[in-house]
Amino acid sequence: MLTLNARPQPVRIAPAETAVVVVDMQNAFASKGGMFDLAGFDISGAAPAIDANRRLLKAARVAGVSVIYLQMSYKPDLSDAGDASSPNHHKELGMVMMRERPELAGKLLIDNSWDWQIVDALKPEPGDQIIRKSRYSGFGNTGLESYLRARKIRNLLFTGVATNVCVDATARDAYMLEFWPILVEDAMNHSGPDFNRQSTLWNFEHAFGWITRTDSVVEALQMETAAPLPA
Repeated sequence: MLTLNARPQPVRIAPAETAVVVVDMQNAFASKGGMFDLAGFDISGAAPAIDANRRLLKAARVAGVSVIYLQMSYKPDLSDAGDASSPNHHKELGMVMMRERPELAGKLLIDNSWDWQIVDALKPEPGDQIIRKSRYSGFGNTGLESYLRARKIRNLLFTGVATNVCVDATARDAYMLEFWPILVEDAMNHSGPDFNRQSTLWNFEHAFGWITRTDSVVEALQMETAAPLPA
């Protein structure tokens, strides 16, 4: 067990029972020319979040912490995106933009498109798990819960995009399913005004989970993996 510095209080976690859940770190949400950028969202926070993820994932893999990538994705025929009877059809940004801007049809979050790809700086490595999703929450009609239960993983360190949408939705569902959600605040980026980020962090600190930072996680993991001093 190791102690992770967090708010509102430290959390005790075992690396073997912990996973880093990297939410939607895709070109769509984090790269110039991706969906968020085309929609006019400020993506300047993506670069530092990517750097934080690189440091965190390196330490996690060394410490034996599982790494799980969630990847927002639709089939080319949009058969898994929901028809007009689905709220996803009306509210999810990619669906809205592809209807309103014909030149983007078939290009946003579609399987094997550039927009859909995980950013180059954070490409999954052998042993990492990629879980495809077609809704905001990584627990929505996916194999995420079964994957975690099979490996007796209880503690989930969340990173990625967007703090206030897919990270929030997945981490809330994690709480409801009796997992321990811990948001790594500097390894995430939000969409829209900064009060969206502040609201999500406040809610998790006070009602749904815990908040930590990359340096705190890396320090704790490095202490866990450090070789003992000679006698």
